[in-house]
Amino acid sequence: MILGIGSRSTFVPLLPDADQAREWAERELADPVYRAAEPTAFDRAARAVRDFIEGLFTAPLSGDWGPWAFVVLAVLVVAAIIVGLLIWGRPRTPTRGRPPARAVFDEDDGRSADELRADAATAADRADWDEAIVLRFRAFARGLTERGIVDPPPGATARAFARSAGETLPTLDASAARGAAAFDDVRYLGRAGTAAAYDLVRRLDDDAVRSRVGAPGAGAVVP
Repeated sequence: MILGIGSRSTFVPLLPDADQAREWAERELADPVYRAAEPTAFDRAARAVRDFIEGLFTAPLSGDWGPWAFVVLAVLVVAAIIVGLLIWGRPRTPTRGRPPARAVFDEDDGRSADELRADAATAADRADWDEAIVLRFRAFARGLTERGIVDPPPGATARAFARSAGETLPTLDASAARGAAAFDDVRYLGRAGTAAAYDLVRRLDDDAVRSRVGAPGAGAVVP
């Protein structure tokens, strides 16, 4: 069947007009395949920086531009380092795991040395060695503080206090270090206290009570 010229409704043109061609092109370019192939903003920025740096080394340097080229290059290098630090952070060196430093006293513990000794003795009577060790070492620290022999900063750790005590009372240096270790063991490291550890801290406190400072051989224990 041959269609006449008047049958426009059934005639399909082989070539699209301008509007239809633009519509086809938009549909084709909207395909995700084309979007994935497009360079990202980061790609375009990196290419611009690369082209600029290449231009610094390939373009002839005039008397006015020459020195500034190296200044601009140095600025770009510094900016790249800063951007890297902001994105990835400063390189971190590995640190060895160790227990955190903890203070000798709780913030709300205002008991005197004598009160702490009495409470430690009560805990020892019921064989609560953890509590007895903690309280007796605190009595040792509180007693030296009350006498003005050691003036620790707020939040001083047991080991730091023991070092200060050993510097002022050299005869207590070794025993103070052992007492601080016993305190940290039961207070912060979760190790069970023993009667022997309590006896060590008790003798440390007793020796500290008898110690005197200011005379020749300062730190000697007075019988």
